[in-house]
Amino acid sequence: MMYLRRVLLGGSAATAAIFAAVAVGKNGGDSTLPAPATPGQWNRNWDRREPMSLVNLSKINGETGEEELNVQLNKHKAKATRHIFLIRHSQYKLDGKTDVDRVLTSLGREQAELTGQRLASLGLKYSQIVHSSMTRAKETTEIISKFLPGVKKISSDLLREGAPIRPDPPVCHWKPDVEQYYEDGPRIEAAFRNYLHRAEPKQEEDSYEIIICHANVIRYIVCRALQLPPEAWLRMSLNNGSITYLVIRPNGNVSLRMLGDSGFMPPEKLSRT
Repeated sequence: MMYLRRVLLGGSAATAAIFAAVAVGKNGGDSTLPAPATPGQWNRNWDRREPMSLVNLSKINGETGEEELNVQLNKHKAKATRHIFLIRHSQYKLDGKTDVDRVLTSLGREQAELTGQRLASLGLKYSQIVHSSMTRAKETTEIISKFLPGVKKISSDLLREGAPIRPDPPVCHWKPDVEQYYEDGPRIEAAFRNYLHRAEPKQEEDSYEIIICHANVIRYIVCRALQLPPEAWLRMSLNNGSITYLVIRPNGNVSLRMLGDSGFMPPEKLSRT
């Protein structure tokens, strides 16, 4: 504690705050970062990967603490930026009785071709395509991947369409059973936590990743990533085959570059089913 007093008297405010946290940790308090104090304030530990939250402050030595702490922080600090492209599946046959029957329409196949061409034209080195296991998403993925040869494909049940959370304000044209929110909500939240986070510390270079799934899932992910009320997800609309682009910086900051971009498609090729 003598070292802490010297820091408080002559050190930087940031360092003093760090070692004050150490003192709290030694006294059995909560050493994790606090939640935002006021609505609208950015939560730096939204993905539970803020370096300070991963360090056991109670084990930091009082005399060599600053150097030891910096070593631990650097160990957990992300270095790379993640670029995530969220693609809504193309138009599909709504009259299918089961998921297997809900295949892409001829227009949907054209839309997927246009989306694949658009992604390829960006000239980026994509690391992977993660797609929903539903038929319309799988077929969209197969067409898009023709334009991105060599990019690995991964199927995920977490990304299947569903009802993420009761929307606010409610709408009259979409009213799933209440049970559906309880079934789908935790799964879609798990998809967000699994695929949306800052880069792993071992990742050295920026990455470009594609996720092909569904409108409800994408809109919910956008709200969660930007720390907007998740109930607002249905206030947005996405065309089939559209591109939504999120960027996650090493410090955990998130920005939305594009939302439902389909300007690369001719007007007669646009749909929203």
